[in-house]
Amino acid sequence: MSSTLLPVGPGLAVAMAVLVVAAVVVSAVARLGYDRGIVTAALRAVVQLAVVALVLAAVVEVEPLTAAFLLVMLATATLTAGRRMTRHRSWAWAVVPVAAGPLLVVTTLLAVGVLPTTPLAVIAVAGILIGGAMTAAGLAGRRALDELAARRGEVEAALSVGLLPRDAALEIARPQAATALIPALDQTRTVGLVVLPGAFVGMLIGGAAPIQAGAVQLFVLIGLLAVETAAVALTIELIARGLIVRP
Repeated sequence: MSSTLLPVGPGLAVAMAVLVVAAVVVSAVARLGYDRGIVTAALRAVVQLAVVALVLAAVVEVEPLTAAFLLVMLATATLTAGRRMTRHRSWAWAVVPVAAGPLLVVTTLLAVGVLPTTPLAVIAVAGILIGGAMTAAGLAGRRALDELAARRGEVEAALSVGLLPRDAALEIARPQAATALIPALDQTRTVGLVVLPGAFVGMLIGGAAPIQAGAVQLFVLIGLLAVETAAVALTIELIARGLIVRP
């Protein structure tokens, strides 16, 4: 059996190019408005993964570089989530929901000895958690701000009957923003029945026992669920307090 899920070669490159073209065509025909974004995202993924592979090889050999690499990951995730919410300079507050959950989880796991202190293990787990927090915060923030803008009259009505600005904003924005948790909930509910996630499949291909692979994947999913829940809650709170705003 091959040691990789997909054989790396010209055929794989052609297949990926065809899929990108197909996505662009569908976006154009359906007028989704993301034709250029699909191409840009695909090209960035190729370049970034190539660079990361080279950087990780160096990081594994020099442990102090681990912290620097994690800071780069965190800064990129903050920028991505923050700019997804707003173009106002307040996007920088996205660092709170993006960093808080992953930092707490990784620190706790290291303290109790569950997570190995090797650079590659720390980077892998932190990257998964930061990525989840980034996605959840970006979605929650955008939906909350859109909801507040669309229902401005209801916010003003709530203020007129004596609600504080924070409470009024929470009443309007929280239900819609909380739907950012739906992807994480669905993924966790259907794991093994609909989707066999990457960590599980990768460990099986690498020779791990099914029970061990399942335990690692379960840890990843539960960790993501906790981190994304915290990210959504913190994002809503920051917006309700007026710290993240529209331009």
